[in-house]
Amino acid sequence: MRERQFLDTAIGAVNRLNQSLQDNIELIAMGEEEKDAEIVKEAEAAIREIKSEADKRQIETLLSGEADSNDTYVEVHSGAGGTESQDWAAMLQRMYMRWAERAKFKVEVLEEHSGEEAGIKSATLLIKGHNAYGWMKTESGVHRLVRISPYDSQARRHTSFASVWVYPVVDDSIDIDVNESDVRIDTYRASGAGGQHVNTTDSAVRITHLETGIVVQCQAERSQHKNRATAWNMLRARLYEAELERRENAANAEAASKTDIGWGHQIRSYVLQPYQMVKDLRTGIESTSPQDVLDGGLDPFMEGALAHRVHGGDAAVDDID
Repeated sequence: MRERQFLDTAIGAVNRLNQSLQDNIELIAMGEEEKDAEIVKEAEAAIREIKSEADKRQIETLLSGEADSNDTYVEVHSGAGGTESQDWAAMLQRMYMRWAERAKFKVEVLEEHSGEEAGIKSATLLIKGHNAYGWMKTESGVHRLVRISPYDSQARRHTSFASVWVYPVVDDSIDIDVNESDVRIDTYRASGAGGQHVNTTDSAVRITHLETGIVVQCQAERSQHKNRATAWNMLRARLYEAELERRENAANAEAASKTDIGWGHQIRSYVLQPYQMVKDLRTGIESTSPQDVLDGGLDPFMEGALAHRVHGGDAAVDDID
């Protein structure tokens, strides 16, 4: 039923775009016949919007991986640099939450460790929506920020790093078997907001997979039982993502990009001073409006990265404003 609903939606969208295109072509012909420049102008603008939507739906056809349609987990970790990188990690967390809101996806904060002065040390988001993992999967890697630090009394320019790791939620169609003897389970007190109960009971859960060293943790709920169940789901998802990586030719390069949160491993640079620029270092796509990008305007970067990934770097990319 889910696949049928997806196909119905996709076919309906193509038919709607086609009908809208034909209607506007007829409007242009009518406007030219009646010498009404305003009708022609409005119809041409509508056709440009149709092209933009068609381009996006063409990119969506690249989301054909076995887990692309699934919900996704997104982990954000601050790099070295204390408050600077922790503030940058919080900015990235907000950016992905805003992007999800724009895409009409649902977002849950499963885990968040606050920084000492500002920002976050780490956070885990659950983004729910069709193709959430497919869109987000190219965001894994190190993100670099250059700006005048608001925490530096001498107003010097600082470079900060934070890493992002994206992996799919494993649904009922995928069977991942993990024995309790293969893991270590720890409980601890949750940090941050949440009321007296959250902060005074060992409700947070951390699971370590002994063979791979994979660690997941959840503190979203007051109930340790619910947090434990969510953490198990996260662990299965991480193990599944690791298997997907092993199947890809570029798995080694991608894994290396996650090991060192610093120079030489970044996938995207965000420069706020001395000039305004966001540049994806894999595709060359640029934006001169970093604030829009930080407010969730990530679609052009995601689309370019998807095309680059599928076509092996042969896809042409354009700069954006």
